[in-house]
Amino acid sequence: MNTFQNVLGILVLIALILLPALAGLARERRIDRELRAAQRARSDGPPKTADAAQPVRTARRPYVRSWARI
Repeated sequence: MNTFQNVLGILVLIALILLPALAGLARERRIDRELRAAQRARSDGPPKTADAAQPVRTARRPYVRSWARI
């Protein structure tokens, strides 16, 4: 009985060590799957043309009244 408890204790310790690593691996695989799906969805969109309207991009100006200029 003592041997069984020792083996069971070692298995529990191994499980406690491997559980976070396996959870992280599963999370990374899920993220990779979502990124691949998003990339496929983006590439399946309508073809871009040269005369298509582009979004207007403006430069951001810094905030004039900051706490350092009192």
